[in-house]
Amino acid sequence: MSETCYRVLIADDHPLARQAIQSLLEDDSSFNVVGEAYNGEEAIALCGNLQPDVVLMDIHMSPVNGLEATRQIKQRYPHIRIVILTVSDDVADLFTAVQFGAQGYLLKNMDPDEWLNYLHALLDDNSQVARQMADRLMRRFRPSGASAASGQPLPQLTAREHEIVLYVAEGYNNRQIAEKLLISENTVKNHMKNIFEKLGMDNRVQLTAYAVKHGMSRKDHN
Repeated sequence: MSETCYRVLIADDHPLARQAIQSLLEDDSSFNVVGEAYNGEEAIALCGNLQPDVVLMDIHMSPVNGLEATRQIKQRYPHIRIVILTVSDDVADLFTAVQFGAQGYLLKNMDPDEWLNYLHALLDDNSQVARQMADRLMRRFRPSGASAASGQPLPQLTAREHEIVLYVAEGYNNRQIAEKLLISENTVKNHMKNIFEKLGMDNRVQLTAYAVKHGMSRKDHN
């Protein structure tokens, strides 16, 4: 696990839920809870005041829900990471959250140890966890019958970077991409770093959502 200590803001409209999350995080020295918000509007305000490293964001809050709060926070404070908290794996909501810039999601009913491990993996951009989420999003939102890649690379990406995005969106890991393109795995990693920087992203989950949104998909590779 990372030795980084993350400043955490918990956003949930249920006091008992906030208390439970805080109690869980207190047992892990990697997390320091710096604030709590009872709705999305307060979460946005506290992000400006507290500048947390990460927000644990419940989706279903009012009057401003977690999705809208995620969108506004990422627009104003793109460096703040957001992990969605939910009691169900509603893929549509999660897809929207990732499109808005969330790093991923956590199910509230997960085992506490598994919950912490998963949170660490998300924040440390563990490629395996990100790939699992990306695969799930891609299976749910891939247009039926889609088999061809979009015609021209996006202007900010090179032709090679565009090609790598297509493979990422299909769930290929760095080693598999390297084998497909006959390049080294380190070269793929360098391309991935450049892609994330150019598109303002942190992990493969966000990149997959971006690829789906822009029609960058292919059904198979020869």
